[in-house]
Amino acid sequence: MPRSYSLDLRERIARFVESGGSRHAAAAHFGVSVSFAVKLMAAYRQTGSLKAKPAGGWRYSKLDAHSDFLIRRVAEKDDITMPELAAELAEQETVVDPSSISRWLIRNGYRFKKNAAGQRAGPAGRRSRTPDLDDQAPAQDAA
Repeated sequence: MPRSYSLDLRERIARFVESGGSRHAAAAHFGVSVSFAVKLMAAYRQTGSLKAKPAGGWRYSKLDAHSDFLIRRVAEKDDITMPELAAELAEQETVVDPSSISRWLIRNGYRFKKNAAGQRAGPAGRRSRTPDLDDQAPAQDAA
């Protein structure tokens, strides 16, 4: 993520505009985008501060409201699929993509690995391994 412009630069742009220069001229003079100069001055006039807004932070998820339900369902049925959970949430009038449920579970510390019961079966009639040379019967001499 890019860093914010320094407070020193922000103050110089604000002084330039406050002394009668236009925002477009300030952007050209200090080598910043016009949109930055316009947004900086709008925020300065509204709040009186030139400090950068905080970056990052907590992201809202509509699944947070259903955390008890999701955790309970995963505990009840440990092999439940994400589409099944999405269908159950849809019954509660919360439409969400199955991949969003997966990301929410991972973000909240739930990790799932496939077990032997969840692995794919091989094709019918095929041997599980190739025979070793020692397993084959020795050839008989016909002499």
